[in-house]
This record gives sequence, structure tokens and C-alpha cells, in this order.
Amino acid sequence: MSFSDKLSGVIHTIPAIDMVAAEQAKKELKRLTKPVGSLGVLEDIVVQLAGITGQAKPRIGRKDVVVMCGDHGIVDEGVSAFPQEVTQLMMVNFINAGAAVNVLARQVGAEVTVVDIGSKAPEVPENVINKKVKAGTNNFAKGPAMSREEAAQAILVGIETAQELAKKGSNVIALGEMGIGNTTPSAALTSVLLGRPLEEGLVGRGSGINDKSLLIKREAIQRGIEVNKPQADDALDVLAKVGGLEIAGMAGVTLGAALSRIPVLLDGVIASAAALVAARLQPAIIPYLMATHLSVEPAHQYILEDLGIRPSLHLNMRLGEGTGATLFMPMMDSACRVLQEMATFSDLGLPDSE
Repeated sequence: MSFSDKLSGVIHTIPAIDMVAAEQAKKELKRLTKPVGSLGVLEDIVVQLAGITGQAKPRIGRKDVVVMCGDHGIVDEGVSAFPQEVTQLMMVNFINAGAAVNVLARQVGAEVTVVDIGSKAPEVPENVINKKVKAGTNNFAKGPAMSREEAAQAILVGIETAQELAKKGSNVIALGEMGIGNTTPSAALTSVLLGRPLEEGLVGRGSGINDKSLLIKREAIQRGIEVNKPQADDALDVLAKVGGLEIAGMAGVTLGAALSRIPVLLDGVIASAAALVAARLQPAIIPYLMATHLSVEPAHQYILEDLGIRPSLHLNMRLGEGTGATLFMPMMDSACRVLQEMATFSDLGLPDSE
């Protein structure tokens, strides 16, 4: 069986969210000693978690961040402020717990899993999970970034990663990534899948490129779209032609988490582009997505609007790695604790709010 056939079979088994549990959570919130709806987004969070998990009073125990790592041939066009070798160096940094996501994960008690799904590193660093599909994508300004089968294989790696974490008891999975140049395929995917021209402010500065490099980046993306002619109604085709391996891996993590009724925390534009691909492959995953923050990368807002989800935090972040998603985790804990621990009106001898 081909990877694409296997993928097609898997994604059609994603369960619908539990609306009964979600409605029960809403009723329980109304009983608490506060005005109805007064905790705003916290109430939205716990109701969504109830629907995802099937528990009217959900609890968040184990928290995970998956950092998918891959390199990009499009970097040859001069689209990044950093050399490609940084991808490998950062994988070592993640394993040594020295990156920003490690610091934030320690603070919230989350586990960080690092997967090399497509770096050019000749040797995968120790303790990085080696699931390399190929050593970096091809330069999509000159031809497809990868084959359709390679894209499907990378998605399946992500699904397997999420399901392995589910077996370990994961209650929430945040999407993280590392790959120099990866805001370029993210913008390309967004443009094609949303049908938006690049001129509509889709292309951002990524790692901090100057005006000249920004123009080069926009022109490289446009050339890649013209050369490859990705089919907007075929997400796997778009991913293969102008995407990235770590983006495919995160799309797979999204699908795999939903298969196990685990909420998915979107980080910035790259993770959200991956979720957009996953949603085009299987729209049933959308209720499992939680938009944690709004990146300064311009394409991010367009993606979230298309998915119909609103970000909870506005922090002017653009680091990636899963950092914004990790910062959201304490809000999830707070939302769950409110429902579990607050007194009700009946506890005070008053009638419950209707």
C-alpha cells in the first residue's frame, strides 16, 4: 500500500467531538458563583476541551510539545537571514534544553519531543528521534519541494508521533518546529490554499530579513507557484509542491492527536499552515484546534480566519518552536480548575443561575 493510500484510510476515522459533554460543561459553568460568561475565553477553552475529551469536567495532566525539524531547498534563493546549518545546531540546543521552548516547557511542566523529519544534518543528534524522510526538501522555485509520496510519508510520521504520545498519556499536544527558511513555504501554502495573492501582505520577514531579501522571498514564492502549478483543491499536491517536511509532520501530528481525542495547540504561522493542510485533508480536525496566539507574520491571521478560530494571546511573537503554544498551557490549566474547584450558587444556599 502506498503512503498516500494509507493516509487516506487513516484520516477518515477521526471522531466527531462530544457535543453532549460540551453542553454539560456549559451548564456547569452557569452554576458557578460568577456572572454567566464573565470568565470569557477561559469558559470557551474549557467547553472546547470538554467536547474534545468527552469529559464534562476535563483535566489536563501530561502536556507535550512536538518540535518537528526540517530543511528547505528554497533557502538557496536567499530567503533567510540565517544559514541552514542553524537547523542542526538548534536540534542540539533543544536536546540540551537550552532553547526558548525548553525554558517555557519547564515552567509549565511540559515534555519536549524533538523529531528530525527532514534536516540536512549528516548525523542526527543523540536523543533526537530520527524519522527523516529525506535530507531537506528540494528548491521549490525550480520544481516540486518533494514527491507526493514523500509528503504523505511525512504526514504519517506525524500521526505516528502523536499516537505514541497518546499511549504515554498525553492530554494536550503543542505544535513546534525548527527549519531555517520555513516561513517561505508557509506563505506559499497559505497563498495557494486560501486563494490569496502574495501582494495581500502574506509574506513576512521570518527570521528578520531586510527589504531586499523580502522582495527576493516574495519573488521566489511566486516563481515556485508558477513553476509547480499546485492544485488548490488537493492539499497533498500543494504540500508536496511548495511545502516542507516539518510542516507535513506537524499536519500529521494534528491528525494523529485528533484521532486520539487530544487537543492541538497551534503556535505561529508555520504550525498554523500545517493545521490548514490537515484541515483541507480532513475538516473534522478543526474543532480540535486551539489558536494560542497571533504571530506578527502576516499570513497567520488569514489562516486563523479561514479556520474560524480566534487567538487568545497577542504577544508580538514570531519565534516558533512551539513557544506561543506553550505559554497558553497555564490558561488551559486555569480554565479546567475553575470548573473543577469553584463553588456553585447552590453551595451558598442560592438557586443556580439559569
